[in-house]
Amino acid sequence: MKEYVFHSFTMGDVEDPEIYSAGPILEWQKTEQGKWIMEHCSDPQYRFRQNPQSWGHQVELFGQLDEKHAVVFLLKWGNK
Repeated sequence: MKEYVFHSFTMGDVEDPEIYSAGPILEWQKTEQGKWIMEHCSDPQYRFRQNPQSWGHQVELFGQLDEKHAVVFLLKWGNK
């Protein structure tokens, strides 16, 4: 299985990125893509990276997909 980044977004410099990212992550989970990933990815995760351009954080939602589901994901949404 290969790891894919399903969605990413940036946030400003906040004190607790976990709390501030919860809203956008929940909104993404309600989208067609988010619902599909939650159903077909066995262990979706998120990570924070420093974003030096904005002095904030880059949030990435990622996980592993088996080959069959990866093909569907790439055809529908691409790997951005």
